[in-house]
Amino acid sequence: MKENLLHFVWKLKLFSVNHLKSTNAEIIEIISAGTENLNSGPDFLNAKLKINNQLWAGNVEIHLNSSDWYAHNHESDENYDSVILHVVWEHSVDIFRKTNHPIATLELKNYISKDLLNNYQQLFIKNKNWINCEKDIAGIDSFIFNNWLERLYVERLEIKSEQIQNMVAKLNNNWEAALFVLLTKNFGLKINSEAFMNFANSFDFSIARKVSNNLEQLEALFFGQAGLLSNDYESEYYKKIKKEYNYLRVKFQLTPISNMQIQFFRLRPNNFPTIRLSQLAKVYHRHQNLFSKIIETDNILEFYELFDEATSAYWETHYTFETTSKKSIKKLTKPFIDLLLINTIIPLKFLYLKSLGTNEISSALTIIANIKPEKNVIISKFNELNIKSNTAFETQALLQLKNDYCNKQRCLNCAIGKELIKG
Repeated sequence: MKENLLHFVWKLKLFSVNHLKSTNAEIIEIISAGTENLNSGPDFLNAKLKINNQLWAGNVEIHLNSSDWYAHNHESDENYDSVILHVVWEHSVDIFRKTNHPIATLELKNYISKDLLNNYQQLFIKNKNWINCEKDIAGIDSFIFNNWLERLYVERLEIKSEQIQNMVAKLNNNWEAALFVLLTKNFGLKINSEAFMNFANSFDFSIARKVSNNLEQLEALFFGQAGLLSNDYESEYYKKIKKEYNYLRVKFQLTPISNMQIQFFRLRPNNFPTIRLSQLAKVYHRHQNLFSKIIETDNILEFYELFDEATSAYWETHYTFETTSKKSIKKLTKPFIDLLLINTIIPLKFLYLKSLGTNEISSALTIIANIKPEKNVIISKFNELNIKSNTAFETQALLQLKNDYCNKQRCLNCAIGKELIKG
């Protein structure tokens, strides 16, 4: 038996609520179980009870054993003076107020069904399952499951937007600048994400806007600040943008990041930082007010059009500054744009609309529901459990479920776990 199960049982009143009696034979009627308190103090606040037909309003404290009251020093903590009921699994000792009057104690072990306890034990049985409910999750009612997925996705979106909020605040609420930093980080993918973000933060975004009409200057700024112009190559293009960058460096008093931060190792050529930086430059060359356009867009096809960019001409025959390669048009692919939408654009747009007090979740759901499902180990494992995903909305929700609930054994906070325990 664990205390969190008693919280769960009390909160949802999953016990025989008729003919309740305290350990001193007082008749207890629950009018309101109260609101669960996630901070310090009693476990449930503002409960309403009738004890021997007298109405009580106050707080409820829950323990496995009555003696835990003293073990936790509640008798000397004034926060517990307003407790009107002590709910325990097993009663061992009476609890008193400062007035020396006993606090009513409800011993739950005689009121909880054996089926509920068995369901709880089965869910948390020590085994090597990937998730606790993997044998039963596919049988959960679709209405409950789908509603829980939506809540999970919104929860994941809130977490991402909170992280973005800190960045926006540091940038003095400059949403265009925040978008640039976030997009740049995503363009770096996993290997270069931190280095690309360092690059994006190494200069004021206003400088990029000032040179954005000139693609060559914009590429010079990007490659130079990323520390990729510190060598001497024979390429005329390289010499030209290095000269351009040296001019910009003096003009705007720039300091590039270390060239050791950017990695080529373990990357496919189309993901080389040189290619990604050129594509990023093309995006900002074509869209000087990219954030405004994103806010105005809800159609997935329009987003694909917005980011339908390839590298500049030089990179059609190069992957690095050193060697020439077979000509190919290196465009941003739809799967890559999907990643930008999932990780940056939707959370940023959600946060911005939320700051305006508009219906931010409607826009997010409209976009995410039209993106193809992600492919990764977690989603593949859910597929094996017959939990199929048709959109990125579902895969994002399942990632939140696995990482923030299953991995942390938070079954009592999960709609699926609650259904299985209730039976």
